[in-house]
Amino acid sequence: MKKLLYSIAFLAIFSCDSDKFDSEVQLARLFSDGMVIQRDISISVWGKGIPGEKVRVSLADLVGSASVDVDSTWIVELPKSEAGGPYILQVNEEEVNDVYIGDVWLAGGQSNMEWKLKASVVGAEQEFEEGGNPEIRFFKVPNTYSAIPQTELKGGEWKVATKENLPEFSAVACFFAKRNHAEKNVPVGIIESNWGGSPAEGWTDLEILAAQTHSYQEEAQEILANREKWEKENLTNEKRREIRDLQARNPDSLVAVQVASLDYNDSKWRKIALPTANPLQHIAWARKKFSLKDTGNVSLHLPAIDQMAYVYLNGRQVFYKDWGKPMEDIILPESILLKGTNVLTLRVVNTWNNQPVIGSPGEMYLDQNGTKISLEGTWSYSNNIVEPELPIVEFYAFKPGMMYNAMILPLAKYPIKGAIWYQGESNAGRHEEYKEVFSNMITNWRNIWQIGDFPFLFVQLANFMEPKDVQPDSDWAFLREAQKNTLELPNTGMAVIIDIGEEKDIHPRNKKDVGERLWLQARNVAYGENILASGPQFESFEREGTSLKIKFKSLGDGIQLKEGEELLGFIIGDSKGDFSKANVELLDKTTVLVTLPENFANGEIRYAWADNPNVNLVNSIGLPTEPFRFNFE
Repeated sequence: MKKLLYSIAFLAIFSCDSDKFDSEVQLARLFSDGMVIQRDISISVWGKGIPGEKVRVSLADLVGSASVDVDSTWIVELPKSEAGGPYILQVNEEEVNDVYIGDVWLAGGQSNMEWKLKASVVGAEQEFEEGGNPEIRFFKVPNTYSAIPQTELKGGEWKVATKENLPEFSAVACFFAKRNHAEKNVPVGIIESNWGGSPAEGWTDLEILAAQTHSYQEEAQEILANREKWEKENLTNEKRREIRDLQARNPDSLVAVQVASLDYNDSKWRKIALPTANPLQHIAWARKKFSLKDTGNVSLHLPAIDQMAYVYLNGRQVFYKDWGKPMEDIILPESILLKGTNVLTLRVVNTWNNQPVIGSPGEMYLDQNGTKISLEGTWSYSNNIVEPELPIVEFYAFKPGMMYNAMILPLAKYPIKGAIWYQGESNAGRHEEYKEVFSNMITNWRNIWQIGDFPFLFVQLANFMEPKDVQPDSDWAFLREAQKNTLELPNTGMAVIIDIGEEKDIHPRNKKDVGERLWLQARNVAYGENILASGPQFESFEREGTSLKIKFKSLGDGIQLKEGEELLGFIIGDSKGDFSKANVELLDKTTVLVTLPENFANGEIRYAWADNPNVNLVNSIGLPTEPFRFNFE
């Protein structure tokens, strides 16, 4: 009997030990304080540990466990849960605090998605005054790239949308998240994985790209066959980037004071006629002397500087312009100005292409009590006398598959509600390829997430560059058409912003309308609401002799003119491909009437077909008409 009791006690102790969950674990970087987990879908939690040891995960009333595999990885699946929080995520003896369950969106693309709320965005100040929202959180994936598929992110952390953190968040994603939280009353998490200037193929699996007959196929095949070689190249390139960025952002203050002083001898510098010439490179220093009779009420007007600039007056720094921020008019301190001769010195850096730009015609002057003192003309400049030349950093990140490997693949097990995407500018010159590469990218992401055809909502390119009424060969117009054709994929939606772009800036500052138009698409596609989410869309046409009746859908109470009395944006092409403005008018609330030229047998109608078309046709809630084209006989 005594022997039996010992046996029972031993088995009980052994059983308890075998169920202990106290081994060390390392969580994937996404699982950190302040995180948001997707509601109403099973939850994957993963990381690394000691092979053979057990891992127990608990969140609220959800519990799951698993063993660590021989490769040191583990993954635990928890049942789906409703929105709520804050909770503690317990993994063995590790705790992740302030965890919410709600809606998680991936915000991808290039600079217009990356564009921060602090970068002169319309309406940003109101957002800062409101102070943010504790139930909205952002995770910024660092800009990294690799020729080799990665399983873990190189950095990043969850940040709450406080007044202090808001300025650094994607403006488009901020406005989108705000609507999501307000209308669905759930916590919202945004995972930012975007990179300014990036092409779609950089966000797509190499193996998919290597199998496509496109301009990047050969390069994709070469990288695929030589991953290790390319990874070494990438590491070397990043070391050059570190050196470049250190040089660019850290001028020697003593040298700067000397070079910017009035008595500095710049006789060895070369001369430049600004703004008509631009031989500036690397870290460019430029000096211009000017004379004043009085030192009061002087401001500097020099809005066109690309990208970063340090502005000095008589040896004293008076302004710093960072990338993405405007060059504001600067009130020059009266205490620094001198009666007689003064010197303005600029230190300008463009890390995008090592070619900084200073000034534009008519926009380089001092203003003193309404009187302009021109700064155009001869300046002294130096590309390499004051500071050494910058190392050349290649855009390896934008090569096929590079960002996908490092910034998308490591996210793929983290459940999301869907993706919002703003990109296409970098692919406009290869628009004929875009529909296929973009469609394959979306399908690629859906396949690796393994949660079905999750909603994918994207922004069609805005209007940009010189306004034109007739531009049938516009690359941007063809790219917009490729984006629209991608809507053939299920659970996709497109926000049209052909009315809110800017002629001289590829980065429109109106991000609020962009985010809120994406949200309208989300309500339709992701949440199944039957609402008016798009502007007027071409539905059909009917020819009656010398006229065409073009019928639209997605109208609300009907089509109307946003402004003016003349219907703009329609062009007509003949059988030879010659285009001109079309003679059009509103026929009724659903139809536009085109009057054809005499003896016009067949041709083509296009709407909003230019880089920056003049358009004014909207529906009853003010959403713009989608660009389109069709042939008629």
